[in-house]
Order: sequence, then structure tokens, then C-alpha cells
Amino acid sequence: MRITRRHLELTLAGLLMAVLVLDFACPLPQPAAQSPTLTVLAADGTPLRAWPGDDGAQRHPTTPEAVSANYTEALLHYEDRWFRWHPGVNPVALVRAAWQWARHGRIVSGGSTLTMQVARLVDEKAAGRSVPAKLRQIARALQLELHCSKHEILSLYLNLAPMGGPLEGVETASRAYLGKGAADLSKAEAALLVALPQSPTRLRPDRAVVAAQTARDKVLTRMQTLGVWSAADVADAKLERVFAPPLRARWLAPLAAERLRQEARHRGAAPAIIQSTLDAGLQSRLEQLLTDRLNSLPDAVSLAALVVDNRTLEVRGYVGSADFTDARRGAHVDMVRAKRSPGSTLKPFLYGMALDEGLIHSESLLIDAPQNFGGYAPGNFQADFSGPVSVSEALQRSLNVPAVDLLDRLGPERFAGRLRHAGLRLRMPANAAPNLSLILGGGSTTLEELVGAYTALARGGIAARPRLTPEEPLKEARLMSEGAAFIVREILENGGRPGSPFRESGQRVAWKTGTSFGFRDAWALGVTDRYTFGVWIGRPDGTPNPGHFGANSAAPLLRDLAAALGPDEARQQLAPRRRPDNVVSVPICWPLGLSESATDPALCLQRRTAWTLDGAVPPTLPDRLRPGPLAEPVWVAAGQRVQPGCAPTAERFEAVRWPALLGPFLDAEQRHPMERLPWRPDCGGSQPVANRLRVVGLEPGTVLRPAPGQRDVVLKLQAIGGQQGTTWLLDGQWMADSPKAAAAQTLRVDRAGPHRLTVMDGLGRWARVEFQLAAP
Repeated sequence: MRITRRHLELTLAGLLMAVLVLDFACPLPQPAAQSPTLTVLAADGTPLRAWPGDDGAQRHPTTPEAVSANYTEALLHYEDRWFRWHPGVNPVALVRAAWQWARHGRIVSGGSTLTMQVARLVDEKAAGRSVPAKLRQIARALQLELHCSKHEILSLYLNLAPMGGPLEGVETASRAYLGKGAADLSKAEAALLVALPQSPTRLRPDRAVVAAQTARDKVLTRMQTLGVWSAADVADAKLERVFAPPLRARWLAPLAAERLRQEARHRGAAPAIIQSTLDAGLQSRLEQLLTDRLNSLPDAVSLAALVVDNRTLEVRGYVGSADFTDARRGAHVDMVRAKRSPGSTLKPFLYGMALDEGLIHSESLLIDAPQNFGGYAPGNFQADFSGPVSVSEALQRSLNVPAVDLLDRLGPERFAGRLRHAGLRLRMPANAAPNLSLILGGGSTTLEELVGAYTALARGGIAARPRLTPEEPLKEARLMSEGAAFIVREILENGGRPGSPFRESGQRVAWKTGTSFGFRDAWALGVTDRYTFGVWIGRPDGTPNPGHFGANSAAPLLRDLAAALGPDEARQQLAPRRRPDNVVSVPICWPLGLSESATDPALCLQRRTAWTLDGAVPPTLPDRLRPGPLAEPVWVAAGQRVQPGCAPTAERFEAVRWPALLGPFLDAEQRHPMERLPWRPDCGGSQPVANRLRVVGLEPGTVLRPAPGQRDVVLKLQAIGGQQGTTWLLDGQWMADSPKAAAAQTLRVDRAGPHRLTVMDGLGRWARVEFQLAAP
């Protein structure tokens, strides 16, 4: 019978029909049927953390383009050189395999193509080395070529190849064994991962180093033999030692990833990939920085840190706990979101709002002295008082009394409401309303909300919620004006304390610390042109951490973090920083607080230069104890003060006084000359404030000597003539309070040298005794 073209066409059509019928009857198992692994990625695609699918397998999705060319080159040349051209099977390889089987009575080589290996991975029944299994592989390989492109088949292999234990795919193996992404594989590393799927259990580099290295070298030799890699490159690759630590998860930002997974579940979404905004390199440096700091902290103490890009509000670094593997430190408690007392970290917002309200300028005179605000008597962290201070000094030194005084004038309800509008909620104890303790940490908030609010200092007064995913909407709100933000940032860039600026990588850092009551929380927040960042140190269970506070624990860590962020890579892309037009530098005078040009030179006792906002130069805040203007007329006759109309020859002068509470902190030369004059006894003048209260038990000029063998002395004193309680200060440092003005007080003095003992009552009256303690 002569075979015609018609016969060939019918035969081919029949074969094609048979293939189509078989394809329809036995559809190809879909790879998507594999249980998905949820993977959270960094902004650049680096896997941060993955959760295995229902089958327990770990898979990090990848593509041929995302894998090192070293790997794909070695894979295709070692496993299947004709992959790009064959239809799924290699006839030459199959004939060779059949001949070997006939000769040896067993399968020596299967003649498998890369497509056949993928067929074995997607169809469990095609696995094995028996003849039926091989035939099924061949059929499935043909089906794969029918339905998928070469690129898709290669992608399936890259993602499904067994790599030992629960690992599947080259990206997973590269991360687990080598600690790097598959995009960065060297020739030696690529050869190792090409060889591994041949026997995933026997060749695991974390368990069988010698076997893994032998298999790797076989691949390298093959690449040299084929002329793909040079002999020199292969020789260098063989020098690399095969080493992998025990197989375990290599996670970055595990708590941030867990947060994103939980949020996806809450929305009812179940994506295989969650894209985050985190910078993998920065995250790695941040985690290492915090790990290094653990050696200096007690066992139960944890750390948290957050870094936000000011331009996009995207979170670049997120560390929720100090060590995700250490249960003693609350490993799985995310302290980025934990509600804790913020200590003094809210003070910059108070001063910014007060600037906007026209209550202050940057050098307004404030009072750092014992005060009682309706039963609330705050003290400073160091338990001392400085008397007259400026707004800048009060904020830089984080003084408590001036801040409480200012909050009392602004209103705690209003302050809390403005913060809440800007995304910073202050949670109060049950049934409690916002009160004056807010500014010292009386409420609770989170590190995330604090960092979001601090971004306002770099964004013209506009705060925003940090974004952990690119699709998260930007939520912004104005916290203060652009001018107020500029002034507050200028103050904080002095370093939180005068003379201690942070200057890292050529840029200034505005920073503020905070410590909650009982040393439970230590905070530090920082702002640069590019980033806003914050750190928290404490015990997750809320118990005290004595000896650790913002300045000595959190601030040094913040400085290291500023350095770890490196040079501002985007400096050229950022708009140049400028002073707003409504912010002007103006010379001012104390104690009135007005501009020098609006103040009589005789009433300008101290000159300063202040940042002012919108042309306003507000006067010193009203005196709580002595209402009325600080500038007042004084009548003088024969060098003595008199009452008006008492002496016919009296002359009228303009004088200025300081707020009454500052009296104990001022030297005579700091007062106005007219205020220092004595009163004429017969003209009815009131006695100086200092003479209305006196100390009993210690005479001026006394020299005290400790008893033999002792270094200190104990004083038993009493204040006579006081009202509404008393406060005792030694050299400006708080020593004791007494609710009863005339109550006896016991004080201990242990430092040799001159001392000034001051007692103040609730009306601002004071008395002072100077004495000495002789050296033992």
C-alpha cells in the first residue's frame, strides 16, 4: 500500500485527536491546587516572613527574571540543554534510557527533561522511577507543553522544586540555607541549589555537607566541560566552602509581617503575597542594632523601633520586640502598637499649639518653681528647680512645671482633642477626663501614633498615620502651623539639652526623650529631613525598669539609629528646607517678654533673641499670685520707696518686677534698681516678700560641722508666717513639701561647702538662709 500525503495528514489528525481526547479525559493537575504559602515581602520583593500552606510546605514565589543568571544557566545546561526546543520529551535521551534499561535490566537514567520533572511535581502519580511512572511523566510533559509556555514551565520548576525538608523552590532554599535572595547567587551557590533537587534529603547542606559539596562540584565540572563557565571561574567556585546553619526560618520584621497577615484576615482577604513598605536592608540594620543593645539590658526588658519616610509616610523599619525568639522579653508582644504612657514626649506638641494660640514665643519667660495647680503639684525629673527659664530652655530640658503651667492655660481637653484629631489618641483611665497630668504621661498612646505625630515637625505641621503597605491610603491632619513646627524643630535640634546636638551623617536631628512614671517606659523620638523615627525601652508587662530612662537608655539608642540610617540618600530630591515667611527673629526683653523696640530701656532687665510667629510678640504670661501688670509705678523719696502721696518730695518712676514665684531664684542685681530700694517705715509701704516668712532653727551665716565619724548633719526646722503649705529647696533642689505651713521639717545635708536654704509657701512668699557645712 502506497502511503500518500493524505494518509499522513489523517494519521497526524488521528494522533492529535487522541492527544486531545486524552487531555480532556485526564486533565493536567493545576499547580494552583497546591496549598498556597502566605508571604510578606519588603518593598524590593525580599521575603520577610512566610507561613506554610496547609500541607506544611514553605514556598517563596519567584520568576526566572528574579533569579540569578548563574542559577538558570547552570540549571538548563546541567538538567536539560534542549529545554528551549524539545516538545516536552527528548527522544534521544529516551532512546538512551531505554537501551540502558534493556542492557542492565533496570533504569539507569530516566531521560527526564525539565518539563518531565515539572510533570512529576504537579502530578504525584507521575513520581517514581518505574516504567509506568515514566510513561505518565511523558504524557504529562506533553500536556504541559500544550498548555504552558517555556517561561511558565521554568517558573513552575523554580517554585516547586524540592529543596529538603519543607522547602520548595529556589528562592526558599536560597533564603533558608544561604541567607540571601536567589537573585544574588554566586556560581558555587547556584550549582549547589541545582544539584539539591536530585536528592533533597541526602544532599541537604545543613546536614550532609560532604555529599552536598560533592554534588555541587559535579555540577561545576559539567559547566566547565560544556564550556559555559571558564576553568578559572569553576576553580574559584570549588574553593567556596559549603556551609548552612541548621534549617530554620530567617525572618525579617516578624511582628510587622504578622500584623499584615492578621489585617488581611480581618478584611476577609487571603492573598498569597502581601507587599509591605519595609526596606529590607534598613530593617536588617535596625534589628542588628537592637540585638546588639540587649547585652546592656536586664533579661525581661524589650525594645521597639519604628522608622517612617517623611515624604510618603511609608514605614521603612519596624521592630516590635527585642528578640522574637526570647519569651523572657515578651518576644511576640508588638510594642510598636502597645499602649503605654508617653512621659514627656508630648511636650513639643503643647509648645507648638501655644505658639499658634499666641500665648508664647520661643523665649517667653516661664516659671520653673514649685507650684500647686488645684492640688496637683508636679516636680521635675531631677527634683530641682531653675526659676526663670525660656520656652526653649523648658522644652530642651524637658522641665515639668512650666509645661503643666502652660497646659493649664491652654486647657487639657483642648490639647487632647487637637492630638486626637491629628491621629494621636490619649487613652485615659476608666471614667477619667483629660487633666494636667497628660503632659507628663498621664494618658497612654503607642509608638506608632507618636512617630506619626512627630512627622509634623518635618512636614510643615501636618501629621499623618504611618503606612505599612503601598495601597494604604494616606491619612493626614494638621497638628500645628508650619511656622510653629519650624520653631519647635529648631528648638529640639539643639539636642534635647543645650550644647548636645545630634549631628549624624551631616544632618541635624531634632530629638526628644520621655520617661513614664516609675521608670516603666523610656522613649526617644527623632526627626530629620528624610525620616522620623522612635524607640521604646521597657518591660512588656508594664513593671518598672529602674535606672533606665529616656536620656540614659533611649537617647543613646536613638543616636545609633540615626547613624544607622546613613547619609540622606534622597537629599537632592527633597525640597530645600526654608524658614516660613511668618517666622521672624526678634530681640525681646525680660521680664516683660515684649520686643526690645516696644520696651523702655530702663525696663529691659535681660535681653534675648526669640523666634516669633505671625508678627506677634506676646507678653509674659500673667502672674498667678500677684495679678496686674509687671510694669508698675514706684514713688521714691530720699532713696527710699514710699506710698503715693505720703512724701511731698517723692518722685514717680517706672519699674518692672518679676513674677512673684521667681523671687527665691533671683539675685539682688537681677531685680530692677527701684524694686531693690528699702521702704520708708513711716510711709505705710508693705514689707518685702522675703520678710513675711522666716525660718526657725537655722541662723544666717551658720557653719555646721558633722559629728565625729559622720559626713552629714540633720536639720530640724520650721517655717513661721507661711500659708497654704510650704516647699523646702536646698540650692534650688526640691527637698520636701509640707501641707501645713508651720509644720516642723527635718532635712539632711551631706555635701560640704556653702548652701542656700529656701522655703516657699503657697502664696509665693519665701525666705532664705545661707549657711555652710564644714568638711568632716
